[in-house]
Amino acid sequence: MLVISAFLFASCGSDTESTTKDPNVVLIFIDDEGYGDPGCYGAGGYTTPAIDHLASQGMRFTHYYSAQSVCSVSRAALMTGCYPNRLGIPGAFFPDDVTGLNQDEFTMAEMFKEQGYVTACIGKWHLGWQEEFLPMQHGFDEYFGLPYSNDMWPNDNVTGQRLPPGKSSYPALPLIEGNSIVDSIVSMKDQDKLTTLYTEKAVDFIHRNAEHPFFLYVPHTMGHIPLGVSDKFRGKSEHGLYGDVMMEIDWSVAEIEKALKENNLTDNTIFIFTTDNGPWLNYGNHAGSAGGLREGKMTNWEGGQRVPFIIRWPGNIPGGTVCNELACSIDLLPTLASILDAELSDNKIDGVNISTLWKGDFSSSPRETILYYHSDGLNAVRKGKWKLVLPHTYRSYNAEPGKDGHRGGRVRTTVEEPELYNLFRDPGESYNIIDYNPDVVSDIMIVVEEARKELGDVNVGLEKGSGSREIGRLKN
Repeated sequence: MLVISAFLFASCGSDTESTTKDPNVVLIFIDDEGYGDPGCYGAGGYTTPAIDHLASQGMRFTHYYSAQSVCSVSRAALMTGCYPNRLGIPGAFFPDDVTGLNQDEFTMAEMFKEQGYVTACIGKWHLGWQEEFLPMQHGFDEYFGLPYSNDMWPNDNVTGQRLPPGKSSYPALPLIEGNSIVDSIVSMKDQDKLTTLYTEKAVDFIHRNAEHPFFLYVPHTMGHIPLGVSDKFRGKSEHGLYGDVMMEIDWSVAEIEKALKENNLTDNTIFIFTTDNGPWLNYGNHAGSAGGLREGKMTNWEGGQRVPFIIRWPGNIPGGTVCNELACSIDLLPTLASILDAELSDNKIDGVNISTLWKGDFSSSPRETILYYHSDGLNAVRKGKWKLVLPHTYRSYNAEPGKDGHRGGRVRTTVEEPELYNLFRDPGESYNIIDYNPDVVSDIMIVVEEARKELGDVNVGLEKGSGSREIGRLKN
């Protein structure tokens, strides 16, 4: 059982007593939270006052994307600034996998560590569970959490009871501290404690390192299935268990914010809140909301990859602003490196520096395109307001959803011909206007062919490159 600078902006504000020279960075990364789940993005049936307050003091993005719509690949992209197929990571790692993020990759944590920062990862890692792949080998000084998703265990995801022999070969969920397993998650009562436990660990890290620049990465396990929530929030929302989970995540944001304030660090901390991909919609009332966007997790429609992104840095990022320009999780590494005037490795990355957007210069548009890959298949490309969807097969959520933790159906669906959408006028991708815009299609197809040459595309029979289970970076 679970036991429980070249780019530095002029700084101003009430926390000038801070002894930190360079800005601290807190990055909260939620699991399977949809675009419409925070209150400031339209959530109903529960409130997220801490997240909404963060947005009111900082900047909220409306066209920010995860690099892919599945757990491991989205996390690899965040840490390395690369589209995941460049790294040879095809999807999600499982407990029986023997691979993980290659140690030759240069991570966000390693960048901070080279600048003298103290670094910690508290929560779900999901980039390989063997010791050689754990956070401590990728630039983190401290690690506490689960090495992969909380449904990868030998228990039923509804009752939490252990499945009969022969039904599952997975071990109990290992709770890891540093490089060692310190406990196991063996029941839903254990999972109920995770959000609180991670939060307490994060707050403790802030208190212990208030005199040093730090990078705190908090990839919460929730709201991934199965949903766990503490008694202090169970039954509190009008949206059922998922709403309770979102309220507890909001509480976690508030507790971390409180710790920053108590140590006079608020003004000297870049606080980021975002998520790994869209909602797992076939879980019905245990899933989040895509906020009117089409489809969800594991698809390349907008509901799968467009996610919430909020950033606050008082005195540096204009408060109460909304950015409608394109941005992607792969942009965080080069942007944060620019803030610290830090060097990146020689590894080729796909992210761009979006610091001009953070400063409020929305005319700069540093990112022109978004590539929508699923594993090694290029399924769509966005350029400006236009999105060209390429022929591909996916599993649609246009089926009867599940309920109370039971998984519903999905329907194998094929896009037979290219489709074009104007995402400013049609964010739900309902009206294919490809016949009216041949010049737009021709323009985007240039990007498509460049991407296929650079990163591959199995949808047109090209070589997989590094898409096999042997993890390795693309040569070009």
